[in-house]
Amino acid sequence: MNKSSINLTTEIDKNALSGWIALPLFILAGLVLAYLMRNAVLSGQPTQIIPTVLAIVTFFVMLGGFFTLQPNMSAVMTLFGEYKGTVKKEGFSYVNPFYKKKKISLRANNLNGEIIKVNDNRGNPIEIATVVVWKVVDTARAVFDVDDYNAFVRIQSEAALRQLAMDYSYDTFDSDDEQSLRSDTEAVTIALTKVLQERIDDAGVQVIEARISHLAYAQEIASAMLQRQQADAIVAARIRIVDGAVGMVEMALKRLEDDGLVSLDDERKAAMVSNLLVVLCGDKAAQPVVNTGTLYS
Repeated sequence: MNKSSINLTTEIDKNALSGWIALPLFILAGLVLAYLMRNAVLSGQPTQIIPTVLAIVTFFVMLGGFFTLQPNMSAVMTLFGEYKGTVKKEGFSYVNPFYKKKKISLRANNLNGEIIKVNDNRGNPIEIATVVVWKVVDTARAVFDVDDYNAFVRIQSEAALRQLAMDYSYDTFDSDDEQSLRSDTEAVTIALTKVLQERIDDAGVQVIEARISHLAYAQEIASAMLQRQQADAIVAARIRIVDGAVGMVEMALKRLEDDGLVSLDDERKAAMVSNLLVVLCGDKAAQPVVNTGTLYS
């Protein structure tokens, strides 16, 4: 989005009179008007009744200036379409009764995005979703610079997620230098937050946190990718087993030589190594064969 083409509205802090100061004045004015109205009715003269009625109407119009704000709430004030400022002071307040007041929440909001299908950096179709924690920090932009800031955040979150998914691959597999959506969670979170903040900054919204809540291969390739992951896991497990088996065989031969229990030539050492590796690396338990003859029979 080209910021230079948008005239951003500047938020103005509006001071409001405490309602507890204005309320006693209105109570006093109401009593005075009631007294004047009583005298006008008793006198029966239109010249006294009409001004008193107009004063009472004005009094009730002026009562429209009272309003309340809860903590982390704000009220955007406009007068005949012109922005006059934003009141953020909580409690009971009084402003110009002709101000139109639009209350905006400054509290944190959660956006649980829908699962979308997109191609990753390698062209693999994946399913991905995000959860975003955000709040309004500039009420003027939120009200006047976008039509609906809630819908704006929702749509831009999806667009930012699609952009992020195309910049990363689902998994790196054999490459350790490349970052991926699955393994580099913190880096992806930082990147997603940055991209999304750039997109919704014009709406006066701050991204507190944006994280991937769902990540999976699309259904059409999920089975093939699962087989690949299983194969990688089997290969990694086999490597670990072979490394351990070789270490155990080396230790066994060294112990036999150090303790002088038996002296083996190279051929018998090779046979012993072969048998031990079969036992240690096999998928099933080995069946022992008892040699009742001599060592070389």
